[in-house]
Amino acid sequence: MNLSIDLARKILEASKQRARELRSPVSIAIVDAGGHLVLFERMMSPYGWATGNISIAKACTAVMFNQSTDAIAQWGAGIPGFASSMAEMSHGKFIMAAGGWPIRIGGATIGGIGVSGGNAPGRDDEIARAGLGALEAEALPIPAQPPQSAQPVGSAQQQHSRPYMQPSPAYPSMPASNIPSIPLSPDGIQSPSLTPSSNSSVSGPEQSVGTQYLVPEQQQEDNSMNDRAYVQPNKNRSGGQQ
Repeated sequence: MNLSIDLARKILEASKQRARELRSPVSIAIVDAGGHLVLFERMMSPYGWATGNISIAKACTAVMFNQSTDAIAQWGAGIPGFASSMAEMSHGKFIMAAGGWPIRIGGATIGGIGVSGGNAPGRDDEIARAGLGALEAEALPIPAQPPQSAQPVGSAQQQHSRPYMQPSPAYPSMPASNIPSIPLSPDGIQSPSLTPSSNSSVSGPEQSVGTQYLVPEQQQEDNSMNDRAYVQPNKNRSGGQQ
């Protein structure tokens, strides 16, 4: 929400009303959130020419630090050179004196008010706070949130309406295989010496896999059968001598 000219007039009129009650003509300045002057009035014209610039500086200082100028004066006084350096950087729109307040609506700062020229200690601050009282009628109500229905214990949690927001299912991992891997021979054939035999002995919780080895006589017999398989086709060739 921005500071409108209508809202600035309401704040100004409320401050002027309090100044009349206290019989303290003052200068009142209202700026927006960027420190730009929105509305200004000097009640003690033609006197009090210096109070105009002071009231603008108070309003800008309150917006700059988002707190009252009285609070800034309390902690800023303990910093050497703070006031002079800030006044130089802000081109004279900084001052540490009571009478400036930020204007907030709904927790957001939309501007600031500065008052100068009070004829008694604390009079500027009182007039500025009276102007802030006009914001009570402009305060925006906070919409009430509907109460959330209590979910019964043990019920399934409500899933999201969007599919990509739903949690992915967790799949069980496959059990590790207990069968040892069988290496291959250089020709790509499983080695018979490492082929598990059908007669395996079971001892305890683990099963040992037995192996079967070929004796030298069986290996020679296999080699002779292989030689016959390669020699036989040569005897049946056409045109050959028997």
